[in-house]
Amino acid sequence: MGYLSGKTVLVTGASSGIGRATAIAFAREGARVAVCARREDRLKDLETELTEAGAAGVHTFSLDVSQRSAVEQTLKALPEEWRAIDVLVNNAGLSRGLMKVYEDDPQNWEEMIDTNVKGLLYVTRAIVPGMVERGSGHVVNMGSTAGYMTYANGAVYCATKAAEKAISEGLKIDLMGTAVRVTSIDPGMVETEFSEIRFRGDKERAAKVYQNITPLKPEDVADAIVWAASRPPHVNIHTVVMTTIDQANSVVFHRHG
Repeated sequence: MGYLSGKTVLVTGASSGIGRATAIAFAREGARVAVCARREDRLKDLETELTEAGAAGVHTFSLDVSQRSAVEQTLKALPEEWRAIDVLVNNAGLSRGLMKVYEDDPQNWEEMIDTNVKGLLYVTRAIVPGMVERGSGHVVNMGSTAGYMTYANGAVYCATKAAEKAISEGLKIDLMGTAVRVTSIDPGMVETEFSEIRFRGDKERAAKVYQNITPLKPEDVADAIVWAASRPPHVNIHTVVMTTIDQANSVVFHRHG
């Protein structure tokens, strides 16, 4: 086994999509994998899959990262053997709606900001001090090409991902002089439940997002995350920007036929 064998990894938002694929990818490397999400029922099925994939240990728990007190209490109460997190993957995030800012439902903004920005900060604040104290660790934040270029009707979501980019850069600066690494993984279009969640369960509308395009798969992003985390300890991968061959940026796509 390689560098990640026996390392303790925490993946948030692990019940589906990129988070789930990432947890499985770390399990295949022989890591000890802790996973959390709001949908605890899905984590039970994942627990078995992680064990079968080769995880050295598995721990699942329910957590809504947008709730500050829940994050603080839950992570503080982790079993002793799961508190020393070697790799934190801040994956939990979502998009709500696709509308003009001046016509949008403010509740959509609340959910995106609370999860994508505040949730990222809450979990980071709870885990990183231990990494600094132990003299090792790696924070992997889930960004997006949306953080580089704003697209129509997505201003607030794009703003949350621009915030993730700034937070990742600032955290790396703040950690200078320590051995803790920070990476932002910034994918473009990935076929997950992302669009279905954005459109609140409208499967037909969600399917049109990926129509006539070969999107990235969650496993593609998971592969990049594991690659960044498995570099030698002195190597820090600051940012990985990745898209399907059919995407140039947030607004330019090639649709087949």
